[in-house]
Amino acid sequence: MKRLLALLALAGLCAGSASALGRRAPVPFADLPRAEIQVITASGRHEFKVWIADNDQSRQQGLMFIKDLPADQGMLFLFERPQFAAFWMKNTYLSLDLVFIAPHGVVVNIAHDALPLSLRPIESVAPVAGVLELVAGTAARIGLVPGDRIVHPAFAAPARDAR
Repeated sequence: MKRLLALLALAGLCAGSASALGRRAPVPFADLPRAEIQVITASGRHEFKVWIADNDQSRQQGLMFIKDLPADQGMLFLFERPQFAAFWMKNTYLSLDLVFIAPHGVVVNIAHDALPLSLRPIESVAPVAGVLELVAGTAARIGLVPGDRIVHPAFAAPARDAR
């Protein structure tokens, strides 16, 4: 709980700093790396182009102040080590699906249609190595459910059974 409160406090400070600097939309996130990922569901392999948020500054900014996002794009938040994660939608104008991803790329839970501008915490149910944010409705459209896989080099493939 202390980690959640600290994360929420830090995010609030960053949101205030962003407001003080102006409400410039960061798209196309020129300073963030891009990657292509695959989301594997029962309906097939789905490709997305994502911005990578892999440091405190980029994770705190996220998709705040963005008003439009193509259906095949999103943001992938990566953590240095697996951890319980909590997000909120402060200063986020788009409704999003948040996909919480275990270290081996397995989806552990999904928050569908997160309410824009909300301060309500959106949490992982287990430690995660990453969180994928997509336009709301994307998870339902592609049939994404817990247990499905996200393919990206940050997620190590699970060890095979050596029987």
